[in-house]
Order: sequence, then structure tokens, then C-alpha cells
Amino acid sequence: MTNEQYYDLIVPYQDALNLLKARLDVLNHSMYGSASHPIHNIQSRIKQKLSIEDKLERMELSPSFTNAKENLQDIAGARVICYFERDVELLAEQLKKQNDLILIKEKDYIANPKKNGYRSYHMVLGIQVCTIDSTEYYPVEVQIRTIGMDFWASMEHRVCYKQERDDKEEIQKELLRYAKILKEIEEGFEQYNDRR
Repeated sequence: MTNEQYYDLIVPYQDALNLLKARLDVLNHSMYGSASHPIHNIQSRIKQKLSIEDKLERMELSPSFTNAKENLQDIAGARVICYFERDVELLAEQLKKQNDLILIKEKDYIANPKKNGYRSYHMVLGIQVCTIDSTEYYPVEVQIRTIGMDFWASMEHRVCYKQERDDKEEIQKELLRYAKILKEIEEGFEQYNDRR
């Protein structure tokens, strides 16, 4: 894929991401009224050219514009960090109720955490992008999690991602233990929040 093809590929995904961030901003201000906002922050990214090519090659596909568009659902991504687990659930529900968004896929790792303790709510949403001569839906991968879940995932990524370790089993046990501790801490803070 040439640099020009990469640019042509990502432009509508960036537009889709911008539209989703605007929607999240509206939901953040309207879900609870002016009393409080469920979203702590939003991180977003467009996959780099090399990452797209590497992923396609791992899928045994040639790294082309067409293969990227037809086979990848994570070219655009947003990570939404909320304060509490209840906020994550409510935000996911609200996004699914938006009649101009298409729910392509969802995976609830909060209700069903991974073995190592990873918790997050994942969804792929189709976002309608209108141009001068066409209207098309582009997928955006959305991860919604709490501050504690994000802290855990960031540390796990730092310690374990793409690393071969001799102590992997021991680390997995510790990571699971830390995930449980963070969940308890979050639940404690949420109780204080509920008492306001």
C-alpha cells in the first residue's frame, strides 16, 4: 500500500471517529444532566500504515487498500474511560440505542473477564459518513472501561505484551489478583459516590 493509498483509506475512518467523539461528548453531558459526567476521558487513534500491513499479513492477506477496508474493523479506535462500572454499562446501552449507529459486534469482558483478569466492554460500531456523492458506514472499534480497568490493562500491556517470559504463569496469577483488588477498590468508591 502506498502512502497515498493509506491516506485515502484513513480519511473516512478519521471522519467516523470524529463523529463518534462528538456523539460521546453529547452523551457525556446529557446522561446524568449537569450533576456529573460519566466519562473521565476519551483516547482515540487511527491505525498506522505499518500496523495495518502487519495485521493483514498475519491474516495471510496482501497489504492492500481493498483488503484493509474489507477485513479490518479496527482501523479507527476509541477508548472511553469512565469512572464507574455502572457508567460503562449505561454508556454502552445508550450507544446501542442510537438509531443512526450500527452495532456490528460486541464483547463484554466485564461480565466475562479474560482468564488473566482483563475487563473491558468492546464494541464495533458502524458510523455513517456522508460525503458529497455517497453515504457509507465505517467501523470504529470502541473499548469502554473504568479508570481502574484502564490502569490494569495499561500495566499488563507494559509488562506482558509481545514478551516471552519464563515467569508468565506466575505473573498471570498476580495480574488476576491485582484485577480483583482494583475491582474491590472501584466498588468501594462507587458506594461513596452513590451516597451523595
